Amino acid sequence: MIIVSTDGSCLKNPGGAIGWAWVNHHGPSANGGGPSGTNQIAELRGVLEAILAHPGSEPMLIESDSQYAIKCASEWLVGWKRRGWRTAAGAEVKNLALIQDLDRAISTRQGPVRFRWVRGHVGNYFNELADALAGEAAREAAAAAAAKVEKAPTSVASTEVEAMTLF
Repeated sequence: MIIVSTDGSCLKNPGGAIGWAWVNHHGPSANGGGPSGTNQIAELRGVLEAILAHPGSEPMLIESDSQYAIKCASEWLVGWKRRGWRTAAGAEVKNLALIQDLDRAISTRQGPVRFRWVRGHVGNYFNELADALAGEAAREAAAAAAAKVEKAPTSVASTEVEAMTLF
């Protein structure tokens, strides 16, 4: 059985840089991030990336400290699909594209995917490692976004424009 811990991080929820991570208990790990999102998006992305990174028929157990991510993938998804991707109250499902990607990843994976909730920040080695990697990715995404802002094009002075038009 493949056992993977996942986690997500958002530096300023909502709207801050996000990071996600997965850690295989007997193998590699991966993380990534983005310039903006929510903690829920980061948690879902960690689960999705873990599933995509572990194709095959071997059963997979995903441990997560996010009840939201676990319930999206294992409980709510079936009902949302049956109702045309609407909640029980008739509202649109939040993070729909990501949840549909998660549905596809689970349903097309040969082996079964199961989930187990673990309490976060209580010394679970693999959960703590996933948390650290997700936080690192979020900080890197924030730094990259800040660097792009610093390197944004500046306006050209009118004398430079005049000089360019003379040639």
